[in-house]
Amino acid sequence: MSSDSMIMLRRNFKHTVRNPTALFNAILFPIVLMLMFVYVFGGAFDVGGADYVDYATPGMLLMTVAYGLSATAMAVNSDMTNGIINRLKVMDVSRGAVLTGHLVSTVVRSVAGLAAVVGVAFLMGFSPSATVLQWLAAIGILVLTVVAVGWLTVALGLVAKTAESAGFTTVPLIMLPFFSSAIVPAEKMGAGVREFAEYQPFTPIIESVRGLLNGTPSTGDIVAAVAWGAGIAVVGYVWAVATFRKRA
Repeated sequence: MSSDSMIMLRRNFKHTVRNPTALFNAILFPIVLMLMFVYVFGGAFDVGGADYVDYATPGMLLMTVAYGLSATAMAVNSDMTNGIINRLKVMDVSRGAVLTGHLVSTVVRSVAGLAAVVGVAFLMGFSPSATVLQWLAAIGILVLTVVAVGWLTVALGLVAKTAESAGFTTVPLIMLPFFSSAIVPAEKMGAGVREFAEYQPFTPIIESVRGLLNGTPSTGDIVAAVAWGAGIAVVGYVWAVATFRKRA
């Protein structure tokens, strides 16, 4: 990472620390959801006889990634609309470092949220059977997902007209885990919703992480998860760079 990107990363990190809403959405709210689904609703869901905390944890991890995205979109848009880019034009600073800084800060914030959720899951009785290699594979898929949706969110922040509308553009990404296998198995859902859940990108990502953490990885789910992650990352990156060059 270039020195300019490191400077932008430190700047974004300071902004995040000073933004309680961003911290709540990225770290605390996913923990609240975890507690609510496991202790309040968990007994009502049929997940094939498994402990619900073991089933739900992978889904909660994807929800953690999704809930931290609105802060990224709003921060990117704020830089575009409040004159930050114009200031960089007259300075010896890479304007592309703005995008890299936002992406890396998103990854750091998301990883902190993921670690917090995993820690709480263990306190709630989470008992994965994964080997060290399976843990590393699950972490790799999660990081790839964060990078992928991070680039997509940066692009959404760039195309939005205002910071408020930028935050709103991430709502579909935030809602997508609810229509996946995060909370209940897709086959338990009604017609229409079941098919959507089975073929949307978050389901194979969740199922690949779930299989890895349970010690029963599925090659098909892993391949699909990596393919979705790589595809979304490429689309998001190309879209973000093209929009940034046009607007900046």
